[in-house]
Amino acid sequence: MDWMSFEIADNEAWRWLAALGVAVGTVVLVRALLAVVRSRLAKVAQHTETRADDVAIEILESTRWFFYVGLGVFLGSRLLELEESVRDVILLVETMVLLLQVGVWGTRAIRATVEAWQSRHGPDGAHGRSTMAAGIAFVGQLVLWTVVLLMALSNLGVEITTLIAGLGMGGIAAALAVQNILGDLFASLSIYFDRPFDLGDFIIVGDEMGTVDKIGLRSTRVRALGGEQLIFANKDLIESRIRNYKRMRERRVVVEIGVQYDTAADTLEQAPRLMREAVESAENARFDRAHFKGFGDSALMLELVYWVLGPDYDTYMDVQQTISFGLLRRFEDAGLRFAFPTRTIHLEPKDAAASARAKPGDNGAAARSSRGEASSPQLQ
Repeated sequence: MDWMSFEIADNEAWRWLAALGVAVGTVVLVRALLAVVRSRLAKVAQHTETRADDVAIEILESTRWFFYVGLGVFLGSRLLELEESVRDVILLVETMVLLLQVGVWGTRAIRATVEAWQSRHGPDGAHGRSTMAAGIAFVGQLVLWTVVLLMALSNLGVEITTLIAGLGMGGIAAALAVQNILGDLFASLSIYFDRPFDLGDFIIVGDEMGTVDKIGLRSTRVRALGGEQLIFANKDLIESRIRNYKRMRERRVVVEIGVQYDTAADTLEQAPRLMREAVESAENARFDRAHFKGFGDSALMLELVYWVLGPDYDTYMDVQQTISFGLLRRFEDAGLRFAFPTRTIHLEPKDAAASARAKPGDNGAAARSSRGEASSPQLQ
């Protein structure tokens, strides 16, 4: 008997050899085809600025061995005479393998897309939003694998309509239970896309201030000026008024100065010019205006407005100090004396105060005498 006609599980030996050849050939051919496509895409990617081809390359590189083997076994089994139940099992296994590979491809596509989006926004975006990007990638992968799992259960014969309805009710209950956490999560997405601040920004929220250290999925950490760490819930942050000093290009400074009331008008007229000279002599400062503002309770009020050319706080303090010293020297040379709150108290001698007070009866009698009226005697 020819050995090629020898039957194994109701199939001749040549069928088994042919099925094995198809399976091995499929694995080799598909791997070679993907390698060629990947090589061509790599050459194209070197001459393009778009990240789409790079994402496609990363997706192809994530193809796993079980995909090749599963595809080879499935095609090879087509040459065999198998029972319908066996074919159904092979088809089911191949479907599970394909769904698993789709999940792997989708996972890599989500990660590569998020990374490409980060790189497109430059180093600042990549540095300031890495945590948020990881959160978005996690949510995307969670949705992807949920869909893959539902499709797998559907192929296994599970009625997913009832399951989805149950998941919907359970999801509502879970959402109510963790609504604060979900609020912070969506707030973090709002911070990620709206960009009210980045890592390293100096912000003021209410009475608290500091430099942003970390932007998380649920909270944002701020390093206070005293060195301690402040933790804000993301939901509280987006509902608050935030003052971001890092994005300030220039700082406007208003200075009010009071000089004594006995200052001569000619001397006072020199003050706006002296204030302008003090600002113009300082570096990183731009003069805006200087005026005699008005008459205060205990001083003649002057107002100076200038701009510090930069957002840095140390620069602001250096400029303010330089201008303050300049004002002090110029005012001293011009004879302008700074005012301070004063009160005038009038003191009277004790005897003078006593004589100023008269008795009511005496005052009445004196008044009647002055009008020529006689006082009637009192009856006993």
